[in-house]
Amino acid sequence: MARTINLSLFLLFISWIPNLATSFPLSTKSRWIVDNKGQRVKLACVNWPAHLQPAVAEGLSKQPLDSISKKIVSMGFNCVRLTWPLDLMTNDTLALKLTVKQSFESLNLFDDVLGIQTHNPKILNLPIFNAFQEVVSNLGQNGLMVILDNHLTYPGWCCSDNDLDAFFGYPNFDPAVWAKGLSKMATLFRNVTNVIGMSLRNEPRGKRDYPDLWFRFMPKGAEAVHAANPEVLVILSGIDFDTNLSFLRDRFFNVSFTDKLVFEQHWYSFSHEGGAWVKHNSNDICAKIMGEVTHNGGFLLDRGFPLILSEFGTDERGVDVSGNRYMNCLVAWAAEKDLDWAVWALTGDYYLRTGTKHMVETYGVLDATWKDVRNATYLQKLSGIQHPFRGPGLQEKKLVLHPHTGLCITKNHSGNVPTLRLELCTKSDSSTFNPKEGILWVNKMCVETPDVAGQKVKLGVGSKCSKLGQISATKMHLSFKTSNGLLLCLDVDERDNSVVANPCKCLTKDSSCDPASQWFKVL
Repeated sequence: MARTINLSLFLLFISWIPNLATSFPLSTKSRWIVDNKGQRVKLACVNWPAHLQPAVAEGLSKQPLDSISKKIVSMGFNCVRLTWPLDLMTNDTLALKLTVKQSFESLNLFDDVLGIQTHNPKILNLPIFNAFQEVVSNLGQNGLMVILDNHLTYPGWCCSDNDLDAFFGYPNFDPAVWAKGLSKMATLFRNVTNVIGMSLRNEPRGKRDYPDLWFRFMPKGAEAVHAANPEVLVILSGIDFDTNLSFLRDRFFNVSFTDKLVFEQHWYSFSHEGGAWVKHNSNDICAKIMGEVTHNGGFLLDRGFPLILSEFGTDERGVDVSGNRYMNCLVAWAAEKDLDWAVWALTGDYYLRTGTKHMVETYGVLDATWKDVRNATYLQKLSGIQHPFRGPGLQEKKLVLHPHTGLCITKNHSGNVPTLRLELCTKSDSSTFNPKEGILWVNKMCVETPDVAGQKVKLGVGSKCSKLGQISATKMHLSFKTSNGLLLCLDVDERDNSVVANPCKCLTKDSSCDPASQWFKVL
């Protein structure tokens, strides 16, 4: 694994980044989300669950609300996808009559009552909905945009095929009640400028998730939100746990508005063939699944509609081989498409999940203290896609991303001979690569490859420029041949993040091989 940029310096660097959405409201311009001046705003969000019992944003018994908001900013996120249960808008007893304290006590979560009394006494005796408003308000005070995501009907964990609220018409999913609940939530946050979008329903699924039913009811929810609050983006998920929007290829979605319409898609390591990431060669399966994700949702970008990758993530303990390989592939795809996104999740642990108190969320970017980063390497990987590469009002910057680290190729200015190394993408030199000519240019200097494996890759000018090829199914191996015919690929020396040349890895069908250190995505 390549060396992680020092975390304290990393957080110091990204913490100054201003909220790009200084001019609300947001709207859409072709495939981009833009502010009211027409400049692109890239959403780099983290999911903050507030949909489980006791219907309060997680973590408030561990840290002050303002500390959590500031931590989100310090990690480079500019947005929160805040989940909520429909019951919060359709059950006044839950929303307005039940206090935070009463909700926790009814679930025997007495330690959490004491924790909230210590860290967030202001919300302890507030009704549940007012506590929800406090979270949204504090996020706004810290410059964070908010997407309100209707996650399910009643407070609890989500999601499985046999849930009673899995799809329109299921026992706990009345489309009319749902549309009224969306309208009410949109109305209540109509004048809250940092609420920039509403996601209509998380992961429609089940045996009835037919496109015909989706086309019948989803427009009604969209129109309800837009009528109640015409300023917010209206975000629509697909079917099959929101992995599939392919039904929009031949039949489109008709609503009375266009410049607020956004789609969302989910992608996890388990979203496709079971065990695919360890059964197959990583190059082959990454290319195959990239194609499937593009077919199922990514195509909307080419048709002029924004697409948010609104859930993805993996076990941050590093023990899930499938998850590790999938994340490298996903980061490459998200960078190539320059997507808006929301990682799952902020959560260090849950108050109560499926009957277990304080279950740790291994996908969470915070640890169980809700104070510290769970995995700095994982956070650095995300940093590679937190900033826009192109879009309206922005000067396009060409880069070469190393998905495994989230860093980009740049010129190493130390030493007598300039070489290549990795750096935070926001600080990296512009890099261009033309596949036809095969020359990689970095800061107006071209790559000069060594003739011996293990040596650093140099930069030069003139006739010594080396010709590189993009090989393997992913086209992420940058390869060349030495004078004696040996095939080498660009690689990363984990000791100092310098770019070196090594024998190309994982070009066979070997499923045990991991090519991540040799993957470079040309952007």
